[in-house]
Formats: sequence, C-alpha cells, structure tokens
Amino acid sequence: MSVSVPASADVAAIAEDCDGCHGAAGVSEWSEIPTIAGVSAFVLSDAMFYYRDGERPCAESEYRMGDTSRPPTDMCAVSKQLSEDEIDAISGYYAAQNFVPAVQDYDAELALLGKAIHDESCENCHADSGRDPEEDAGILAGQWTGYLSGQFEGYAAGTRSQPEKMAAKLNALSETDVEALLNFYASLQ
Repeated sequence: MSVSVPASADVAAIAEDCDGCHGAAGVSEWSEIPTIAGVSAFVLSDAMFYYRDGERPCAESEYRMGDTSRPPTDMCAVSKQLSEDEIDAISGYYAAQNFVPAVQDYDAELALLGKAIHDESCENCHADSGRDPEEDAGILAGQWTGYLSGQFEGYAAGTRSQPEKMAAKLNALSETDVEALLNFYASLQ
C-alpha cells in the first residue's frame, strides 16, 4: 500500500494558514491562542481529528498574521478541509518546531502552590512540570494562561472531553487550586 504524503510546498501553504492564527512557526503571541510549536505530532493530529469529528469545541478566531482580511475561521472548519495525510504532515511540521514559552505575568506565591499541586496530581502524565512533549499530553509549562484557563473551563463545564483519570483529578481541584496551577505554568518561562 502506498501512502501519499503532501509535498513540502503543500505543508508550507498549510503552515502559512495555521500561522495566521497560531503565530510564526506556531509560536503564539496571543493569550487565548495556544503555541503549537514543539507539541508532539500525536497530540496535534489527535486534536485535529477531534475537531474534524466535532468532538472538541471550536471557537471562531480572527486571523492575526498574514492576510488578516480573511473571514474568521475555527478549528472544526480548518480540520475538515485537510486530508488525514495533510493532518499528519502538518502535525509533524509543528512538532519539529521549537516550543517558545510565553512571557507573561504570574503570582509567585500562587505559582509555588501550583507547583505542589502539579507535583502531586499532574506530574505522572505531564512530566517535567508539563514541559515534556514526549509524554503526548500537551505542553503546559509556558503555555498561555488565557488558553489554559479556557481549557480548564471547558473541562469543568463538560464541553471538552478528557481522560477519566484526569477528570477525577480536575474535579477535586478548587478554583484557587486551578488558579495556582495556571500561575505555576505561567512561571515556567
């Protein structure tokens, strides 16, 4: 069986479109948009398939780079336009980029509390304080707080699915615990 892999020019064109929202080479400059550079190809392609299948909420976003006159789009619409091979290729492209932690404000006292919570409840799946892309659990360390906050809210509201093991841990967290975790991840710059 032969597998069709998009030509590098096709990947470049797809990446140019993705960069319009996610930033140059997938490094976001906007708090509500995640940096996708350096995230594992598995996590990225898995997310794209969830979006394509309508199993993950899709918020509309304006283009912030390149041709910003394009109409807003969302990840569900974007992923439906891509073949499985294109999803795999673009996921591999961004996985090969360097993750750049967001420089953002945080509360040092809350960050210390967040570190203790992470070490006790999150480290088994989000190794190296949420820095290790090889864990295939997403990069939390240095990710934008606005984005992470929205994901926590989605988990709490049940609009974003999560592994059962993670749900039990998240449901046990107070609002202060969540805020502490967000400050901990923001502190890892």
